[in-house]
Amino acid sequence: MTGLRYVYAVCRPFGTPLQAQLTGVGGDPPRLLTHHGLVAVVSHVPEADFAEEPLRRHLEDLDWLTGVARAHQGVIDALTTVTTPLPLRLGTVFRDDSGVRTMVQEREESFLRTLDRLEGRVEWGVKVYVEAEREPEASAAPAPKPASGRDYLRQRRTQTKSQDDLWQRAETFATRLHETLSESAEDARLHVPQNPTLSGASGRNVLNAAYLVPRVKSEEFVERVERAKDGVPGIRVELTGPWAAYSFAGEEAAEEEGT
Repeated sequence: MTGLRYVYAVCRPFGTPLQAQLTGVGGDPPRLLTHHGLVAVVSHVPEADFAEEPLRRHLEDLDWLTGVARAHQGVIDALTTVTTPLPLRLGTVFRDDSGVRTMVQEREESFLRTLDRLEGRVEWGVKVYVEAEREPEASAAPAPKPASGRDYLRQRRTQTKSQDDLWQRAETFATRLHETLSESAEDARLHVPQNPTLSGASGRNVLNAAYLVPRVKSEEFVERVERAKDGVPGIRVELTGPWAAYSFAGEEAAEEEGT
């Protein structure tokens, strides 16, 4: 089959086959390209979509990008069940197998170093949100109508102070939670809080963190997060994972290549 080579990840050789029906970006099943004791997981993609210029245009098309990201993540998830992959960036493309092998050879030492560090480890994501202010329940007594402009301003100041206090409690809670979870992890990363307009999540995101955890200690880590969820009104904790260690791949992950 002709086409460019889309690269999902680099890993060590593994014996367990991937899912028989697994397809990657563009519907092409991923295959393994071995070079110098490392494996690049690749599939063919059409040049009309993934050459440098069309790819640049496509990266501004949210619907197209979402489809590619889902397919990319599907391959990474499948790899994570059978080995420890080092995920590469979305849209890492080469002209042919030779280009992929050259990339692997040039980065061989850093790939091996990172794979040694990530072996047997997974990434867990934890987010903390301040819940949006709730509308008063229909059965609740309505707030008294302000008798004057001064009363109205007093009510508004009280409401604002209440919300500010909640945000402050949430930030304190998030700081303590991050410190606690970091003690259970081998490494941690603080990401920029998510924009609710882009993420679609409700509430204000005050913690967006990733934790590198040995797979065998994941149950203990999850239990710590679950315990933190109890008894914190107005604050929501979300746990995602286990994922391949995207946040800890570092500079060793290959950047998108020109064709």
